[in-house]
Amino acid sequence: MPLQIPSIDDRRYQELLNEALARIPVHNREWTNFNKSDPGVTLLEIFAFMAESLLYRSNQIPERNRLKFLSLLGIPLLPASSARGLVVFTNERGPLNTIILNSGVEVRAGPVPFQSTQGLDVLPIEGQVYYKHPLKLPSDQQKSYYEQLYASFKSPADAAQPVFVLYETLPLQTGNTNPLDLGVDTVDGAVWIALMVRAADKPYVNSVKTARQEIAGKTISLGVVPFLDSNDRRLTPGGKGAQADVQLLHYQIPKMPPNGALPPSGNQRVAQYQVLDSLSDTDVLSKPGVVQITLPADAKELELWSNLDPLESGSDKFPPALEDTNLSDRVITWLRITATGAASPRLLWTGINAAPVMQRAHISNELLPAGTGEPDQVVRLSKTPIIAGSLRLTVNDPKTPWRVVDDILSAGPEVPVRDERLPPGRSVSTSALVDIFTINLESGEIRFGDGLHGRRPPFGATIRADYDYGVGRDGNVGAGSINSSPALPAGFKVSNPVPTWGGAEAETVRDGERQISRYLQHRDRLVSTIDFETITLRTPGVNVGRVEVLPAFNPQLAPNIAGDAPGAVTLLVIPKYDAAHPATPEPDRYFLDAICAYIDSRRLVTTEVFLRGPNYKPIWISIGIDVVPGASIAEVRTAVKAELIRFLSPLPPETGNQLENQVALFSTPQYAGTQRGWPLGKAVSPLELLAVASRVPGVLKINKIYVADASMALSQSAQSPDAPTCSDLPVTLSGLQLPRVMTLNVAIGEALSVNQLRGDEELVAPTPQPILPVPVIPDEC
Repeated sequence: MPLQIPSIDDRRYQELLNEALARIPVHNREWTNFNKSDPGVTLLEIFAFMAESLLYRSNQIPERNRLKFLSLLGIPLLPASSARGLVVFTNERGPLNTIILNSGVEVRAGPVPFQSTQGLDVLPIEGQVYYKHPLKLPSDQQKSYYEQLYASFKSPADAAQPVFVLYETLPLQTGNTNPLDLGVDTVDGAVWIALMVRAADKPYVNSVKTARQEIAGKTISLGVVPFLDSNDRRLTPGGKGAQADVQLLHYQIPKMPPNGALPPSGNQRVAQYQVLDSLSDTDVLSKPGVVQITLPADAKELELWSNLDPLESGSDKFPPALEDTNLSDRVITWLRITATGAASPRLLWTGINAAPVMQRAHISNELLPAGTGEPDQVVRLSKTPIIAGSLRLTVNDPKTPWRVVDDILSAGPEVPVRDERLPPGRSVSTSALVDIFTINLESGEIRFGDGLHGRRPPFGATIRADYDYGVGRDGNVGAGSINSSPALPAGFKVSNPVPTWGGAEAETVRDGERQISRYLQHRDRLVSTIDFETITLRTPGVNVGRVEVLPAFNPQLAPNIAGDAPGAVTLLVIPKYDAAHPATPEPDRYFLDAICAYIDSRRLVTTEVFLRGPNYKPIWISIGIDVVPGASIAEVRTAVKAELIRFLSPLPPETGNQLENQVALFSTPQYAGTQRGWPLGKAVSPLELLAVASRVPGVLKINKIYVADASMALSQSAQSPDAPTCSDLPVTLSGLQLPRVMTLNVAIGEALSVNQLRGDEELVAPTPQPILPVPVIPDEC
């Protein structure tokens, strides 16, 4: 909504007169004649009229000046952000043909519209994702049985003997919240996609041959959703953002020997794969995206081995074994996905026939108010907020759109004028930027030029607009919510395998008003510490809960301190909400990318900016208390827990307002712990927690309190009797560390030991050895 001018006092003449008449009996009981003919009532009417005029002028002075000044600065409210996501198109009952869908296909999640932003080939096949999961704790009998069964697969005596690793073939389920780690959860570091004919296309033998001919040379649109837990970003000097640990994926299909038959020799019967050409405009391991993979043009290259031994199926580098013949008979070929780098990526979902979508609805040919011929004409669009870059506006001529600009003063005059500053022959000043306008994306307000700067729409001119608008946070829908489309052919379905993300509401009027004085300080440029914090907190599309600015600090040069790295600035950012960790939120890559994109153009090109999430240090707290007689034990225990969690929280209190308290926070850093969340570098002291717990109503006495981190918890039992207990030692924090309470136990009486809360853990480092994956036949099919 546009900025509205608030009223200091909205009373009008009649209300002022009625209030004055009501006060007469209080101050002058003898005055009983309230008729309009009474001279005293006449005086009150005069005073009420004068007071109304004064209030009107008073209402216009402070707020009007502030908001008008805000408008002159060109600071609109930040518009709402549209959600994004991935959808999958399936050809369930349509013909066995590849259908091309262009970009801009409308799909819906109930009343919320989305549009695809990329075209694709919808292949008439299915894609089921599997991986080879190592069998947990196989019995000795199983090990002995499979070692004897696969004894012929062992290498010669002079070669390294492989370790038989038993695995089971598991599907990668849609909607799974636990990521698939290719280096931990698989035996071969790969994800396998079985390209299959549809279940209804029987007989499968003929359908497989037909499908191979149909998809040969076509493009697979493979959607990839990574597990995003990386909490660091870096903006290098020069204006280019660098991502940490950028990884790529290889996409391969089986490379068939001549005639599809493996050699008879055992040493040569090895599966080989060819890498397919792939194209993606995003790094799909840093954010969800679609990879376009081109299949071979020859259908014979999509065939599978014709002479596999039953024991070879699923072993070594061959695709996973599918025990269900109804599935194995439908396989056209296998798509193998592996990582090219040493690090192992983690995936939440992957699938074929995917396309990116953006929440937006299209308004076509909207008729706006006619031109008036006056300077600075303003018109408004009917739907808001407007998607940036989507507006096409025409005046009279529908084939010639006018251009949107940021500053009307940069435009030339609508009539060429003489410019004495130019040499002879070029004394007529012309500019291509004449047919221009400005747009407020949040309010939908369109402003034209005044004739001297930008053309005025002629009197009676027809003004039309085509544009897209969004619905903000309502576009964040759950998985499976996008399930309809008015534009799909018969037999097609659409669904979103993962929830959409990125939708956020517009900036409120109250927050927009606060930016006036701060904009005069930072001028939308990141220079001082307050500039970094103020601008980062205003990042659109994300809810920033806390920003800590560490000037001249490079986290990659640890254990240095702030001030040791000139030209470097580290921003510790924490989101306001995190469903996975509500008490200790962690930023994901969406969050950091949004901040990166917002502050990159506002920083000095010589400044190196590091974006980091907090490095949470696990701590365990055990406290024993006595309760005041008559008090509810359960309520007191709950209150102690809540107060300690609030005291150690990395976020400021909900009632605090960071933008309003910035100056106070920097001038009084001793109060930063209570106003900004737990301070960086401050140790967690048991005595301080004891003081906080003792102030909770209903607590009679604190018997004992234990506070320990991981190392203190493990070494507590080995301490000598004369050594200080963990209750006497503070948990130190350094760098970007903040406390994360793993367990908080409040006991009545004596406190439990930390070892009882945590328990000792033993970690055994695996020894790298050559492995031979061996499929396990399930007991039940």
